[in-house]
Amino acid sequence: MNDQRFKPQPPQWTQQPPGQPVLSGVNWGGLNTLYIKEVRRFFKVQMQTVWAPAITTLLYLAIFTIALGRSGRTIMGVSFADFLAPGLIIMAMIQNAFANSSFSLLVGKIQGNIVDYLMPPLSTGELMAGLVGAAVTRAFFVGFAVWLVMLLWPGVSVTIAYPLWALWFGLMGSLMLAFLGLLTSIWAEKFDHAAAVSNFVVTPLSLLSGTFYSVEQLSPAFQAVSHANPFFYVISGFRFGFLGASDSPVWIGAIGLLALNGALWALCYALLKRGWKIKS
Repeated sequence: MNDQRFKPQPPQWTQQPPGQPVLSGVNWGGLNTLYIKEVRRFFKVQMQTVWAPAITTLLYLAIFTIALGRSGRTIMGVSFADFLAPGLIIMAMIQNAFANSSFSLLVGKIQGNIVDYLMPPLSTGELMAGLVGAAVTRAFFVGFAVWLVMLLWPGVSVTIAYPLWALWFGLMGSLMLAFLGLLTSIWAEKFDHAAAVSNFVVTPLSLLSGTFYSVEQLSPAFQAVSHANPFFYVISGFRFGFLGASDSPVWIGAIGLLALNGALWALCYALLKRGWKIKS
C-alpha cells in the first residue's frame, strides 16, 4: 500500500509565497476593530477632543461678533454672525480631522508599538480606511457639537439651507485634512514635526481662507491667492450649504476637492505600501 495517500498535506496558507496576502476580500472584522479602537481613543477624552474645540469656536464667534458685528454689518446679504458661523464650524471640523489622523501612527513610532498597526492582517487600504474613517468621525462629532452650541447662541442662525451641499463639503474637507494628517504621521519622527505642520500649514491656510471675511473684499492679487488655497473651497462650499451663497462656484469646488482627495489617497497608499519611515 502506498503510504503517500496518508501523508498529511500542509495547510493552504503555508503554500502562499512570502509577502502575499492570505485573506481574500475585505477583512471587515479587522477593519471594524481598528476603526472602533481609533474612535474610542479620542472619545475617551471627549471633553478635550470634542467639547473643548466647540467651546473654543464659540469664543471665536463671541469675540468677532462683539468686535465687528454689533454695528449691523452684513456680508452676502446676511448678518456677520450668520456669515461667520458656518466657517467656524467647518474650520473646527478640518482642524480636528488633521489632529486625529496625524497622531495615530506617530505615537506608535514614538512609543515603539507601531507593530500594533503593521502586524494585524490588514491590507494597506484597510489600514487607511480605519485611520481616516476615525478622523472623519471625530470631525463630524466636533462639527455637530459646535453646531449644537451655536444653535443655543442668541442672535445666530445656523439653519441649513442645502443639507447635501453642507454634507459633501464637510466630508471632502474632513477627508482632505485626514489624508494630510496621515501623511504627516508617516513623515514625522517626533511631535514637534506634527506641530510644525499644524502651526505653519494647517492653521494659516484655514484662517486665511475666507472664514472671517469674504474674499470679494480683497484686492485682485489676494483674491487670486485665496482661490489657490484648497481650504477656501471647503469653507466657501460649506457656507453655501447654510446660506445658499458662496464666494466661488460650488461645482468647481466640489469636483476640485474630489480630485484632490483622490490624489492624496493615492499618495498615502503608495507611502504606506512602501513602508516609508514606518517599516525601515
